[in-house]
Amino acid sequence: MDFASSKKTMRISLAVADAASCYCAMILLGLILLGSIRESSMTEEPVKGSHFFDRPCDEIYVVGEGETLNTISEKCDDPFIVEQNPHIHDPDDVYPGLVIKITSSKSRKMMKR
Repeated sequence: MDFASSKKTMRISLAVADAASCYCAMILLGLILLGSIRESSMTEEPVKGSHFFDRPCDEIYVVGEGETLNTISEKCDDPFIVEQNPHIHDPDDVYPGLVIKITSSKSRKMMKR
């Protein structure tokens, strides 16, 4: 290859690299804008504890604001919450967002059969 064709190949390579870089930058900018639009359209109002009291007791339960182990135990008919959740070291240290395992008395009766 002579010097002229080598220089031409180099220019073409640089043009392709610049175009690819430009397209990647535009795609990245589009994704950032899309993410910011989606984030701003989400509701800013936090979910309060009263919304949690109406939900059913599933096997995996997330503690809501204002709930205690006693209220959850009564609601879900599970007197053995502390025994089934070894990550709860202090029954008084329950906070919103804590994930606990629930086994209602109805489920225990069905397991024994």
